[in-house]
Amino acid sequence: MSDRIDVHNHIIPPRYRARLDELGLTAGGLPSPDWSEDLALAAMDRHQIATAIVSVSTPGVHFGDDMRARHLAREVNEFAAELTERHPGRFGFFATLTLPDVEGSIAEAAYALDELGADGVILLANIGGTYLGDPAFEPLLTELDRRGTTVFVHPSKLPGPSAEGIPPYIADFLLDTTRTAVSLVRSGALGRHPNLDFILSHGGGFVPFAAYRLAMTSTFDADRTVDEFLGDFRRFHVDIAQASSPTALPTVLEFFGSDHVLFGSDWPHASDKGVAYFRTLYDELGLDSALRAGIDHKNASRLLRRNATTAHPATALS
Repeated sequence: MSDRIDVHNHIIPPRYRARLDELGLTAGGLPSPDWSEDLALAAMDRHQIATAIVSVSTPGVHFGDDMRARHLAREVNEFAAELTERHPGRFGFFATLTLPDVEGSIAEAAYALDELGADGVILLANIGGTYLGDPAFEPLLTELDRRGTTVFVHPSKLPGPSAEGIPPYIADFLLDTTRTAVSLVRSGALGRHPNLDFILSHGGGFVPFAAYRLAMTSTFDADRTVDEFLGDFRRFHVDIAQASSPTALPTVLEFFGSDHVLFGSDWPHASDKGVAYFRTLYDELGLDSALRAGIDHKNASRLLRRNATTAHPATALS
């Protein structure tokens, strides 16, 4: 059995899917794929994934009504916790919160982390066009920092209309991740919350490729140096979902460092064919065993707050 931990793996609970269908919503232009417990386990076995840390993808659970969002978040999180309990060692989960409802998000984080045993929380990169470094979200970040929480950041639909012929999931998701990373760095949120560990999806969007430009241009209106900004950008962890190509992964590793890079598949939204394609690219890179072990499970094991891998001692989390 592989010891691989997949930190970017999605669930689509039936009642959550029904709500999306009712509202005509998609994951950034991508219709919800088939998902079931059996399909998930079979895909994990095909892709040598010992443990999947599951989460609900964009568009999350808040569709304009705080109370309905709180109810749906609770339902989704309890579904994930029950899945984890049925398959000890095969699943963990990042809890869904209710932003822009900050009060509800704080309450649901407490319940999910304390009562359900969540490994962390998932936040969308932007909520109605507001990015995570915005002062409106500071009370939530403060509480998550107090708890030493791992925060998985997933891209969402960019504010504003989509470009004709380019669904958001193709290119906009990468910009959305980059924007929220810049928002967190420029707002000083990373410095104020040293106990938060952020995992950015898809290799960090454009951050590893554009970090020096992002840092340098950020000095134009801030009393900080390029190196100070770069230091903040390097604090992020990233997953390699759709970022394990021979051109992308070396850049990701060079910028963030080998200890900040984690395995991710983005199944089932990436499709089984897509996951297989990028996993094959990853396997063909010829990384040395120590580097692969870090990406596959050791780096994740330092971030996850509960032992989600009881069934596979090789991946027991510290």
